[in-house]
This record gives sequence, structure tokens and C-alpha cells, in this order.
Amino acid sequence: MHRVVITGLGPVSSIGIGADGFSHAVRMGKSGISRISSFDVSGFEHQMAGEVADFDAAELVTRLNVADWGRASLFAASAARLAADDAGLQDFGDDTAVLMGTTSGEIPNVVAMTESWHLNGPAAPDPALAAQLPAGRLALAAAQEIGATGETMTFSAACAAANCAIGYAYDLVSSGEVPVAVAGGADAVSRFTHAAFNRLGALAKDTCRPFDRDRDGMLTAEGGAALVLETLESAVGRGARIYAEILGYAVSCDAYHPSAPEPKSIARTMDTALRRSGVTPDEVDYICAHGTGTRLNDRVEAQAIRSVYGEAAPSVSSLKSMLGHTMGAASGFGSIACALAVSRGFIPPTINHRHPDPELDGIDPVAGTTREATVRVAQNNAFGFGGNNAIVLFGSAPCTS
Repeated sequence: MHRVVITGLGPVSSIGIGADGFSHAVRMGKSGISRISSFDVSGFEHQMAGEVADFDAAELVTRLNVADWGRASLFAASAARLAADDAGLQDFGDDTAVLMGTTSGEIPNVVAMTESWHLNGPAAPDPALAAQLPAGRLALAAAQEIGATGETMTFSAACAAANCAIGYAYDLVSSGEVPVAVAGGADAVSRFTHAAFNRLGALAKDTCRPFDRDRDGMLTAEGGAALVLETLESAVGRGARIYAEILGYAVSCDAYHPSAPEPKSIARTMDTALRRSGVTPDEVDYICAHGTGTRLNDRVEAQAIRSVYGEAAPSVSSLKSMLGHTMGAASGFGSIACALAVSRGFIPPTINHRHPDPELDGIDPVAGTTREATVRVAQNNAFGFGGNNAIVLFGSAPCTS
């Protein structure tokens, strides 16, 4: 088995694009939430989301014809390009795997086609929109952008999808099937997703407050996240900068409820991830939480953390307080944050947190302000509808001298 390290980061988010821009924004506790502009929200009580307002794929991709691809695919391709450039890799081929996770694929195209049928009758759909629709195109777009011709796969595991993609990439690289893999996730804000979570009563009025006593829900969001994984031997051989090592991961499906998380299953997944990574609970310094800001999710996640870590739980924070919920990309951003935390010595904050919740006693949410700290091991949590759970552990870059 090969040791697997992270050598490239590619975030495309509402708070920053590129590793340095994203890292700075996270440290500053920047909010990417604004009133939705991509569709008419006049009929919705809740009108805020985490849109990437300044996203121009033509400024990021170098090989794709932007007009041929949907927004989520362009997020995936742009993230892959940024990650590849950050890793200093230019030549990809049939020995590079590209794995992307998503919740909804190109759902904005489905909405556009449905609206067209509603207005114009059951005519044939716009062929350009229809051609962009298959969710498998997310990984394909990323692969074509960096010139990779090896295995490509798009994972649909709800909001755990990016961690599933990263876990599978880890398996491919650690087993020696490929020396390099690019993995992450992408999703786009859409009327469909916003309306669905609104119907579920899960949306916050205007601010996401994970772990806060007064939290009232999540906010939908979008973006693309990609990481370059390669063998330690490859990274050292070419003198690459190493952000962190992937120590291991675990996935599970508790099949408990279509949307509600189950604490015992989540705790078992944490235990499995720790065991497979060769890590004891006292060695974990930071947990990047799923932390949606809904009352149920935060309570269940806190219960699971306390059951595994006891009274000595590590610091816990939620990027969704800044980004909103980027769906299939969420754990991709969490993995990027973990790699940055390990390599740059800080713990991201949970912004908007004002009032401790007595029900969550024992959870340190790193309220409001970034904390400078040595992070030896970081844990990235992801839980999705359908009972999908995926947890990845990251450790300090190995000493190569």
C-alpha cells in the first residue's frame, strides 16, 4: 500500500477562488451569503443562498468550450484546473483518475427544460440543454479540462458525495492502480433545490448558525472543490509541496430515514475511520463538521461526536456558516479546509455563532474567530440524505528528509 498525500487544492466558492483566496477568506470568517440572483425568488419567504457571484468559467478553464457545459460541470472543471495548477502538474493521461461527487448534477437544466414545457407545451427540449444534462458529465468535464483519459466517475451520494469520491480516489492511489487522482464535488444553486428544502422547512431565514442555540436552518449554496491525490513517492520525487496526508476514511449507509441522520450509525462510521487510519481519538485536533445549522442535524452530529470522543472532544466548526450548504461539493470544501488547517496551522471558525446551546454541551464550535493551532489530525464529516455517511481523516505532511 502506498501512502497518499494532497498536493493540489482547487476551491471555487462564494468566499474565494483558488487555494490562497479560499484560505484567506476562511481565516477571516468571510460570509458568501447574498440574495439569490440566478432565479426569481419573489415568491419565496426565504431568499438567501451562497451563490458564486463572480464565477466566470472562461477565466479559469483552458481547454473546454464553456458553451458546451452546464454550470455544475464548469464548477467541477474549474476546480480541477485550479487543483492541477496548484499541484504543479501539467501532463495527465490514462493513469490519472478523475472522481467527482454531486447531489443534483445539472438540475438547473432540468428546471429550464420544465419551464419551457410549461410555457410552450410538450415540444422537444432545447438540444443544447439536453446534451448537458447527464450527471456523469461533471467528472468528464474535469477530466477533459486537465487532459486525463483514465477512469472517470461521478458519485451521487447526496451531501456525502465528495467524501465518497475522495475515499475512492484514496483507494485507487494507495493500491497502486493509479499514481495520481483528482477528486472532489460540484453543485449549482437552482430553483428546484431551493424549493425542495423550503418545502421541507429546512431553510434559515437569512443566516446559517450551526451549533447555535437560535439556529433555524440551512442555506443552499454552490461551487466546486477538487483535490489532487498522489503517492508520497511521486510527490517527493518531483519535489511537490505536500499539504497533508490522507490517513484513511470510512463510508456507511444507515438506511434509517430518507432525510434524518442516525447518531449511532454516524458514531460507528467515525470509529471505523479512526481505526482504519491508525488514529486514536486523543490525536484528533479538529473536526470539520457537517454542521448544516438545522436543529436536528447539529444535535445528532454532536451526540455522535460525544459518544466517540467523550468529554475530550476536539474543536468542531462548520464551513456552512460561511458558504451555505454546497450539497455534493460540501465535503470537498471540508477536505480542502482540513488540508489547509493541517498545513497552515489554524482551525476555521463557525461564524454567526452567538449563543451556546445547552443541548450541545461539550462541543467547542470555535465561535466567531479563527483559532491559530497546531493541527496534527483533522476529521472531515459528511452525512447525506438516504443515510449516506462518509468521513475522511487528514494528517500532517510526512517527514521526507
